[in-house]
Parts: sequence; C-alpha cells; structure tokens
Amino acid sequence: MNPTLSRSFSLCSGLLAVLLLLAGCQTPPPRTDLARFKFTEPHMGTQFDITVYGPDGAVASAAAEAAFRRVAELDRMMTDYNPDSELMRLCRHPVGEAVPVSPDLFNILAQSRRVSRATEGAFDVTVGPFVRAWRASRKSKVLPTATELDRLRSSVGYQKLRLNRAAQTVTLLAPGMQLDLGGIAKGYAADEALAVLRRRGLPSALVAASGDIAIGDAPPGMAGWKIGIGALEGGGPGLAQTVLLHNAGVSTSGDIEQNVLINGVRYSHIVDPATGLGLTNRIQVTVIGPNATTTDSYDTPLDIMGTERALAFVDAHRELAAYILSRDAAGPHTYTSRRFRERFGTP
Repeated sequence: MNPTLSRSFSLCSGLLAVLLLLAGCQTPPPRTDLARFKFTEPHMGTQFDITVYGPDGAVASAAAEAAFRRVAELDRMMTDYNPDSELMRLCRHPVGEAVPVSPDLFNILAQSRRVSRATEGAFDVTVGPFVRAWRASRKSKVLPTATELDRLRSSVGYQKLRLNRAAQTVTLLAPGMQLDLGGIAKGYAADEALAVLRRRGLPSALVAASGDIAIGDAPPGMAGWKIGIGALEGGGPGLAQTVLLHNAGVSTSGDIEQNVLINGVRYSHIVDPATGLGLTNRIQVTVIGPNATTTDSYDTPLDIMGTERALAFVDAHRELAAYILSRDAAGPHTYTSRRFRERFGTP
C-alpha cells in the first residue's frame, strides 16, 4: 500500500458524500509527531479508504493492512455473491433448523432485527428474494409479474428469522429465504476497521466505504473531520451541506447513481420490502449517528419511508440526525431533522 502524505485531503465516498479534512478549527495545540497517511483497497464491491494519523509510515501501513484484513474477513462471511460465504451457507439449511453462527454474523443479524422492528420492516435482511428478482429486472428492464412477487413474498419478512442469543443460533422459518446484508454490512465493516486502528494506537482515523463512513478521533489540533454532503442530481454542482464530526458514523443513501427506466418510470436500485420493487420517489438521505453500523442500517429505510415519516422517525430517536434532499415536479427540496438544525444550523 502507498500512503498519501499530503496535508490537504479530498475524498469521494460514493453517493455524492464528499469528505474533506477541515482546516482552521483549532482546538488543542497539534501534535507534531503525527503525520497523515491514506490507504485504499477494494472490498465489498466498492472502495474502502482509510485515512489515519500516525507517527510514521511503517506503523500506519501495518495498522491499515490489519484493518483491511478485517474487512476482507467480513466480506467473505457476509456476501450474498459467494455461495460459500457463511451467510449463504446459513440460507441453505433446512427450514426450522437452529444453526450455530459466528459472533459477527449473529451480532449483525441481531442489529438488523432491532432496526427492522424499529422501522416496521422498512429495513429487512430477509428481502433477498426481492433483491435478486429486482437485479434481474434492472438488467432486463422487465418488471416482475404480480404472480412472481406474490410467490417471493412468502419467503420475505424479518419475523421469519429467529435468533437465540444464549445458543448463538439462527433459525429460518420459511422456505426459500435469502438473507441480504447489503444495507448494513459496509457500515459494520467500516466500524470494525476503525476499531482495529484504535487497538493499534491510532485513534485519529476515518474509514470510508462508499457512502458509509466511520469517524474516529479528530485530526491532531483540529475539532473534527468535515463531512460534505453532495447535492441531489439536478440540484447544482458542489456540496449541499457540510458538517463537522468526530467519533461518529455518517451514511448517505439514494438513487443518484443507480436507477433504471422501465416502461417510462424511473426506478431506484433500492427495493421496498413492502412491494418488492425499486423506489420511484427521488430522495437522498444522509444519517448521522454514533457509529457507521447504525447509520448504514437506517439510511435506506429512511429513503423508503419518505420525507415526512423519516423526519418524524429521526426526531424520535435521540442518537440520530438527518439531512434529506428530494426532488419532485415542483423542484428540489431540503429537509433537516431537529437535532441536525440544533447542532449544525439551518442550511
């Protein structure tokens, strides 16, 4: 890996969430023994970027390599593209069989169930059958039939996933179930990579996995990392908003880059578990929370809820803040949650 030693920083994090290192915002006197290093590797179908402050290149490089190994380990475990992953092996077990799983897989499924309950199913890791059908529809530009959707619906529903924490087992309760961790795995992996860096004595770090960002301690001598939220397509160039964060997670989800036109209707890659089809509303949600696992798990269901329900949901959860961009026939719109306004002001 080749560390980047430049003191200026600009990083695209997918879905138009752009990261910049904040200059100015001086707090304590900066440590003079730390330099900035940047590392990049492909994982989970996207680019993972690690930016870290360390005493020298050898220490930073070794820590980044360990963090990337952790991400690769989780990728092998949680992908639905590899039939030999632990996730896919779980899906092949007979209905009703309690299957022992690794601590990581159990923990992410437990977090997924909590979010599914909180969002009343807008987030649902059992949505795999719908996701696979929608991938085929996006490729062929032919919608699945009502009959096909009805058939798949019998295999979807987070209530059909049983977890036993004491035994650390998972039981699938319906035939044909396919779990899909695409809505949470990158955030979880980013948090785990950040934890590796902390354990190696490098807490001033940031891990970006496309639109999911795990943020550690602030850079030396600064108040935090400045996160820029890209404008919705058609809303003009540059950034829509910037926020200053440390020891937090931030995730952005929307249909800016991934959409398809079928029968004259613009559909998102984001599948609504209630319909089995891609969203048709134009929306981009950025969520700020305590860690990237949390924000990754909430940004997509907030897209599905729509602006009014999403804002009410975020305002009811003290650990969350949200910045929402949408577009309709009347033009672009910007919405912010109460805690976003309190902390960062009105855009």
